Amino acid sequence: MKKFLFAALAVVALSTAGFSQTKAVVTAVIKTPNALCADCKARIETYLKRYDGVQEINVNFRKGEIKVKYFTDRTDIEQIKTAIANAGYDADDVPAEEGAYKRLPKSCKKFEDGGGHPKPKVAPAPAQQ
Repeated sequence: MKKFLFAALAVVALSTAGFSQTKAVVTAVIKTPNALCADCKARIETYLKRYDGVQEINVNFRKGEIKVKYFTDRTDIEQIKTAIANAGYDADDVPAEEGAYKRLPKSCKKFEDGGGHPKPKVAPAPAQQ
C-alpha cells in the first residue's frame, strides 16, 4: 500500500511540474515596408533564426509584414524588432540601422532612396470602336 501511495504521489508531482513549465508562445505581426522581394525575405529569416526563442518566421513581402512566433520567456517583441532593424529593415516604429541599410542591395532599399523594384507598367486598355 505504501508503494502504491508513493507511486501515485510521484506521478502527481511530476505531472504538476510538467504542466507548470508550459512556455507562453506569442505571434506578432511587424510591418516592414522596405522588405520587397524574396532576397529580403531570405535575409530576414536567416537573421531572425539566430535568436533564441524565435520559433517560426513568415515574411510576406507583398504585404510588407512579418509574422513571428516566439517564446515570451526567451525573447520579446522589442528584441525582435531590433534584430530586424539590425538587418537593415524598418520594423514598425524601429528604424533600420544605418550601416546595415547601406549594405543592402539597391533593389532592397526604399523607393525614395533610389531603390526598390521598378513599378510595373500598366498596359493601356485596348481602344473601343
